[in-house]
Amino acid sequence: MTEKEKNKNRFFLILVAALGYFVDIYDLLLFLIIKNKSLTALGVPAGRITATGLNLMNWQMAGLLIGGVFWGMLGDKKGRLSVLFGSILMYSLANIANGFVNSIPMYAALRFIAGLGLAGELGAGITLVSESMSKEKRGYGTMMVAGIGLSGAVAAYLVGDHFEWRTAFFVGGALGIILLLLRIGVFESGMFHAMTKKEVSKGNFMMLFSDRKRFFKYLNCILIAVPLWFVVGILIGIAPDFGKALNARDALDNGKGVMFAYIGISLGDFLTGALSQVFKTRKKIVFVFLTLTFCTMLFYLFNTGWTASGFYTLCLLFGIFTGYWVVFVTMAAEQFGTNLRATVTTSAPNMVRGSLILVTLLFQWLLGSMGIIKAALCVGIITVGLAYIALYNLDETYGRDLDFIEE
Repeated sequence: MTEKEKNKNRFFLILVAALGYFVDIYDLLLFLIIKNKSLTALGVPAGRITATGLNLMNWQMAGLLIGGVFWGMLGDKKGRLSVLFGSILMYSLANIANGFVNSIPMYAALRFIAGLGLAGELGAGITLVSESMSKEKRGYGTMMVAGIGLSGAVAAYLVGDHFEWRTAFFVGGALGIILLLLRIGVFESGMFHAMTKKEVSKGNFMMLFSDRKRFFKYLNCILIAVPLWFVVGILIGIAPDFGKALNARDALDNGKGVMFAYIGISLGDFLTGALSQVFKTRKKIVFVFLTLTFCTMLFYLFNTGWTASGFYTLCLLFGIFTGYWVVFVTMAAEQFGTNLRATVTTSAPNMVRGSLILVTLLFQWLLGSMGIIKAALCVGIITVGLAYIALYNLDETYGRDLDFIEE
């Protein structure tokens, strides 16, 4: 294969992975955007909508948590492409089925199944791109995947806002099926092919726990990104409740807030990805943007009288500063050998998403005794503090050769 043909294949791989992540984010954020509308239509009393919505979100996150482990192991055992095909088929069918729900238990079950499917998309795509590009340009490839993919949140808001909520789910399912056809031309990773010929343990999730150093490296990879989901799931996800506590002058629309946040995250992914390449460091870029995220949390919680425009501007800034997501995923891929890379790169982002269950439980537990603002402040300090410690303990991975095996 000529170099021109290799570059063409890499471009197509990045495009397909980016479009796959676009559909992934569309589904993942669609529920946050239309949950109030859908729950009202299903007859949930106004006073129960917030609690019911958080419960359903936890079911989705549980699916992501379990699916991250399943698809990650499958990716190292059977190949990255098997995950790409299987995961998108599952969440596309679950999306379509979501459009037919008529009860909360059914809604919960389908959000769990959708979560299972969604769990495989990002990790498999990032693993394929990371293993297919040179170590000097790898960051640009993963930057394009995450940056383009995250714009799916904008599509989710526009469709969710302008169409009936059931139609919005049908659109997501249709997009997934169309994408499935595009994936036919994607090639498997050369590193994976070379690894299959070696007598090593592949996709063994327990290897992450059998060695103390490896376990803490995996845990640290997860902890550096937990603040992002606290911001999206709590600070923006239940914005109407924060608006009341902060004496907002306008109603704060959490759906529109999520859209602006993900526009920001998309911009932030391009920015942090490029900066990590220009300055040849992953860790320092994450440190700077994590610090900016924490400062923005404090600004949000210590100010009152928010206007709608002010809140949406804040959400955009939240997004830009938490846009180190792409660097986090790239670091996870670069930390581990080929026989565990898909397992880690697929499970770590979903462990982060799944951590929202614990974050939500902690937040709800503190809510009763401290009130919404102090509870959010405490959870924010805890998540950011743990992220700083985790980042300090991780190795710098810029320019690392990925052709190695975990023994």
